[in-house]
Amino acid sequence: MQALIFDVAEQRYGLPVPAALEIFHAVEITPVAGAPSVIEGVVDVRGALCPVVNLRRRFGLGSTPMDLAHHLIMATCSGRTVLLQADRVLDVVEIDPDQMEDILDVLPRAGRISGVARLPDGMVLMTDLDAFLTEAESAELDAVLLATSVRDVDA
Repeated sequence: MQALIFDVAEQRYGLPVPAALEIFHAVEITPVAGAPSVIEGVVDVRGALCPVVNLRRRFGLGSTPMDLAHHLIMATCSGRTVLLQADRVLDVVEIDPDQMEDILDVLPRAGRISGVARLPDGMVLMTDLDAFLTEAESAELDAVLLATSVRDVDA
């Protein structure tokens, strides 16, 4: 499996390459009132509003201001396109199935991590994009995005 490796708060994370659609340098994010707390705001990508997931909040890590050196990873998350805030994108690597460990064997309540890859240069936490948004967060986000789109049309 090929994985896109990225860094958040000095911890390496990965996601399967097919889930990573595109990588952008950081841009201004427009806050959206009423969005779930893990949603930093939205970005207009070629005319479509894409919610931005704050990975530091999602993983319970310390916050830091957005920096122009940061990256946004466009990915498919629970059937929707989102942008994931990353401190930096590092590499695309090949991960052998023998290098993977099921995270539930190590941490039964890992939640949004699907496994741990033991690479020669250290461990990588593989993200579970389908678990990034709870059903409630997803429904809340749908309502906020619909209201935002309606306001844009009315303006």
